[in-house]
Amino acid sequence: MSTALVVGGGPNGLAAAVCLAAEGVQVTVLEAADEVGGGARSSEAIVPGLLHDHCSAIHPMAVGSPFLGRFDLRRYGLTWRWPEVDCVHPLDGGGAGVLHRSVDETAAGLGRDGSRWRLAFGYAARRFDALSDDIMGPLLRLPDHPLMLARFGVPTLLPGSTFARLFRTDEGRALFGGVAAHAFRPLHYPMTSAIGMGIIAAGHRHGWAVAEGGSQSITNAMVALLTDLGGKIETGVPVRAAAQLPPADVTMFDLAPGAVAGILGDRLPRHVSRAFRRFRRGPGAFKVDFAVEGGVPWANPHAHRAGTVHLAGTYAELAATEREVHAGRMPERPFVLVGQQYLADPQRSVGDTHPVWTYAHVPNGYTGDATAAIVAQIERFAPGFAERVVGKAVRSTAQLATYNPNYDGGDIMTGAKDIRQLTFGPRITLSPYSIGVPGMYICSAATPPGPGAHGMCGANAARLALAELGRA
Repeated sequence: MSTALVVGGGPNGLAAAVCLAAEGVQVTVLEAADEVGGGARSSEAIVPGLLHDHCSAIHPMAVGSPFLGRFDLRRYGLTWRWPEVDCVHPLDGGGAGVLHRSVDETAAGLGRDGSRWRLAFGYAARRFDALSDDIMGPLLRLPDHPLMLARFGVPTLLPGSTFARLFRTDEGRALFGGVAAHAFRPLHYPMTSAIGMGIIAAGHRHGWAVAEGGSQSITNAMVALLTDLGGKIETGVPVRAAAQLPPADVTMFDLAPGAVAGILGDRLPRHVSRAFRRFRRGPGAFKVDFAVEGGVPWANPHAHRAGTVHLAGTYAELAATEREVHAGRMPERPFVLVGQQYLADPQRSVGDTHPVWTYAHVPNGYTGDATAAIVAQIERFAPGFAERVVGKAVRSTAQLATYNPNYDGGDIMTGAKDIRQLTFGPRITLSPYSIGVPGMYICSAATPPGPGAHGMCGANAARLALAELGRA
């Protein structure tokens, strides 16, 4: 029987393990932390019974994931829940861009931009399930649907700032810009439309869902499936050197490229080691969870029903903020993302006290305390918020890196999503999961298609390994 070792038990490591085990490979997962899950973990915090997601929280790219769809994790307790409104981007004065699962409902709320929103996202939303076969894998390969991919893909090459000019209203530009800013990149850079377009199209097809019982439920379901397939998981086992790796036919690394280079040392080809050690990091996140009595008192009524709220003001203000962060300067008013998962999954609350999940974009390795800036941004669009806070829990950029070493400097994207790294992954190659050592692969969010609980980095790497084992 073929054997496989997976180093790192985040969603991608678990996905790789499941795909290998499903084909009869004997799999062992080694996780340095005391529990697997990476960013897809949840726990009670602040108030007993109040459930908070540690990092990954809203899952538009996971609901329709080919990996999750293949294995139907509903059998293992994974249930998706949807808020009434997917996302709201409020503006000063009370207005807002409002993103619904329905393209037509979203367009109807955007006035003069309605027809343009339909033009931009209607086609991709209708065909997203077919498109995902191509966009959820390496970009430089023969696509299954070349004409469809071309129609969707050409606009993704544009800077977000160029694409945003399609919209004539402040609401339309801000709504698109806030989603595009999930890339953690200055929006005037090429290809900064890509992540925004992908998330919006996926959301219009599948919605911005949350996992019932927290993102931990995604991890729990994968662990249960892997166990049924005969896989083994060992926690509290850090791997720092190649000598610690047991012999295996396949070794998968759900780690950042620099960590892989550190473990393998001279076993890596020199050009691969050089690329992995020079892998560029993106800006950081500064996370604050709040316990809020009565919920957030938003000025905009749609925000009271939204699973996600983006706080950045106008598109111009957002773009300026992202430039500052990329340049290593902490803005006075950072881009703040607010998650209200309890609206879709009420069991996360305790009575009228609700968990509110937030993080701000900050420079990589930011050593300051962004808590006051986050509170101020929420107060800007929800006056009286601070008076309702009954507790909070903070994770700085350093604490995020301790929680998950893949998040070096608070970089929850596992690497800057610039043109080269978004296209190729950790190094310039047509095989982004290969590391130049026979039988060894990298499957972390540093590889295509990138971050999320969709598991596709791991699934894609496992497919390559199985092909090289002669099992695909």
